[in-house]
Amino acid sequence: MVLNGTAEQGDAAAAVPTLEGLLSVMGAGALEPCMAPRGLGVVVEGVTVLDPLEPGLRRGQVLLAVGIDPQSAAAVDVVRDAAESGAAAVVFGSGRSGRPPAALRAAAEDAGTAVLLRTAWCGWTELVGALRAGLVLSGVPADPAVAAVTPGDLNGLADAVAVLVGGAVTIEDVESRVLAYSSTKEDVDELRRLTILGRRVPEWRVAAMREAGFFRALWGSGDVIHRPAHGENPERLVVAVRAGGEILGSIWVAAAGGDLPPHTSDTLRSAARVAAVHLLHHRSHRMHARLVEDAARALLDGRGSADVLTERTGIPAHGHCAVLAVRPSASWKGEETGRLCALLAVRCGAYDLTPVVLPVDQGCLVLVGALHQDMQRAVEQVARLGKSLVRQVADAFGPEARIGLGTVVETPADLPESRRSANLALRALLSTGEPRTVAFASEVAETITLNQMLDALTGSALAPETPVARLVAFDAGQGGGTMVQTLRAYLDHFGHVPDTARALGVHANSLRHRINRLTEVSGIDLRSPDARLLAQLQLRLLERGGRDA
Repeated sequence: MVLNGTAEQGDAAAAVPTLEGLLSVMGAGALEPCMAPRGLGVVVEGVTVLDPLEPGLRRGQVLLAVGIDPQSAAAVDVVRDAAESGAAAVVFGSGRSGRPPAALRAAAEDAGTAVLLRTAWCGWTELVGALRAGLVLSGVPADPAVAAVTPGDLNGLADAVAVLVGGAVTIEDVESRVLAYSSTKEDVDELRRLTILGRRVPEWRVAAMREAGFFRALWGSGDVIHRPAHGENPERLVVAVRAGGEILGSIWVAAAGGDLPPHTSDTLRSAARVAAVHLLHHRSHRMHARLVEDAARALLDGRGSADVLTERTGIPAHGHCAVLAVRPSASWKGEETGRLCALLAVRCGAYDLTPVVLPVDQGCLVLVGALHQDMQRAVEQVARLGKSLVRQVADAFGPEARIGLGTVVETPADLPESRRSANLALRALLSTGEPRTVAFASEVAETITLNQMLDALTGSALAPETPVARLVAFDAGQGGGTMVQTLRAYLDHFGHVPDTARALGVHANSLRHRINRLTEVSGIDLRSPDARLLAQLQLRLLERGGRDA
């Protein structure tokens, strides 16, 4: 089944695409070259999905061997048959091991056919769309007006278009998320300001345009759409960016400080052709980033081949490595996760470390490899890095930042252990009263153990006859909520009256009166180590879950 032949975009006839041009336009993340006996300069004329019921194949096709395991003998036959038909390349899935066997490599070498692997993080459907678009774009010459912009530099493209039309430019994806915008000195309208700050068109605006049928018109049109000025909103021109039948996004131009010039539509049409290459690069980059992130998560979970996953993350397969668990604050909601990830990555780079930074529910995990070959030196490296990162995070997000340092392990296969210890250390640092901001699990072992004990006890009913239960009941009735608070402070300060009084903000004599009263109400024997231990455990459990202990 032929999905796409050589194609044209706009009025520009596509030059003859090559495998090298196709891979260059698509970027990293979807396909991995495995063998290319004739080099990457072979001509590509189309994309075809393997169909055993349709013998024969047109020359120059990229053959998608869907359902064929590269480890199987059938894969060797596919490569040989493809070579006889003059195929440009054969694409296999990653297979069970993630690596093609020697037999397939030998067959490709003998046949002279390139073999590519589809990454496990890119589905066949997604790959077909990317290849169709890439096939169109790999032969389309760049528009001279914006040819100097490096592929993938969307902000550079937005600035170039803005200079040509004298307006304010935004480049958006199909979900109305802002991918890039031009820098402009003119005052921008409120809608553009909200769009840039939120990195997407406001929901109310998207809903209104959808209801008015604007997106149907935009995605169905091959030309520039004009939106006249309305109120404080200046006139706008917008064009869809597409390639090979794939809609990739849109370019918007808003008038800034005057009317848009007459040639703006022509410039926008030209920019849309060039923008397709940039948006495809951007999509490929996101795909590659997702590949790295998913591989790192699988590595931390202990899933799959550690060797294959390590190669995908870019972390060296050999050498000491560790995980750091980062929490910007106890109340972190993740509104600025991208900023946090960027800060951590840049700071690790300052230490000549290439990290993988993973956003998690309440912060980030940082995987670092290539640590010093000496274990003690590697531990010192992680400690220095942790102290530096916590200062940077605290400066950017507030003084509540905490970082748990994972155990330094010998190989990436042991990273699940490092992650576990990092999370335990972070949880201990977040416990009430812990003054440190960064620590290894070994440095907060007492708090970790206490947390584990409290975890085991959580959910047990608070026995009504214990002293703490009596104080809780008394506070709920007539104690005004002070008895439990007083006992907690008294035990935390080892029964030292002056320190406890200062902590509670009361006079020492008033505190002594309270202690006598709570002893009468609860029946607690403050001279008994067992009574004090039980009371402290139950008070800790009350802090965790209200009346559950």
